[in-house]
Amino acid sequence: MFSQLFDSALLDSAVRAMIPILLAALGGMICERAGVFQIALEGMMLAGAFAAVGGSYLGESWVLGVVFGIVAGVGISLLLAFGTVSRRGDAIVLGIAINLFAFGITGFLLPQIFGVRGVFQHARIDGLDRLAIPGLSEIPVIGPVLFTNTVTAYAAFLLVPGLWFFLFRTPIGLRLRGVGERPVAAETLGVSPTKYRYWAVIASGALSGLAGAQLALGNVVQFAENMSSGRGWVAVVAVMLGRAHPVGVLGASVLFAFAEALGFRLQGNGLPVQVTDALPFVVTLIALVVARKRFARLLDLTTAAG
Repeated sequence: MFSQLFDSALLDSAVRAMIPILLAALGGMICERAGVFQIALEGMMLAGAFAAVGGSYLGESWVLGVVFGIVAGVGISLLLAFGTVSRRGDAIVLGIAINLFAFGITGFLLPQIFGVRGVFQHARIDGLDRLAIPGLSEIPVIGPVLFTNTVTAYAAFLLVPGLWFFLFRTPIGLRLRGVGERPVAAETLGVSPTKYRYWAVIASGALSGLAGAQLALGNVVQFAENMSSGRGWVAVVAVMLGRAHPVGVLGASVLFAFAEALGFRLQGNGLPVQVTDALPFVVTLIALVVARKRFARLLDLTTAAG
């Protein structure tokens, strides 16, 4: 039973499930570092998936699809940036509103543009090819899983060390963190919190749109209503669990993606779909409880030491 569940196919499924979560979570991490609580990742990802399928269908090119997905994510992120940064609105209320808007507008446009309801599939939709890296793809077990992947997957892998370097080793990253931690002090030094927060929200929109493109053109080659299925919310939790650190976000994304892949595998072994669909969210709740208890314990130790 163990060998049937845990094999290279499960690892491959987990990596494919991880990429959209990781991309969106990295975008949320940038916002968190800039002092913007970002919970609109779900809506941005869903809009990106819809636009990616539309662009790929119209141009018969996955490149155009990815561009459309990123543009859609950025477009929605501008609404959030205007409401939260410029107008100082409640980020939670605006984030939920954007998620609902994305769900409604994609469901409305699906029959209006493509003439179908539910799921849109077509031979003209050009999916993301899986490219093998010579040499590395031949490594047993992990080679075919990690090094035979889509362009967006490789981008997600490279973004983890890239964003770490950006946040902790560059002046711009230092200013971004300063805006999130001490905005008044940053402003007295000539750093504009508004500008940095705008760019942070735009970056999160671009990465979430890219996550939607990976979901619609990489994991599958279609668009289905509400196909993000809570992955944006899982990405929000990954940011919290990973303490807004690139490595921590990667670890949390791996955890949740593995739970999702295992749920699909257990579904194939006869477990009810309601149970397997809930597995990633159960793991998410457990992770939040464990992280909360650990934080409370550290806080108690710090207070006692003081």
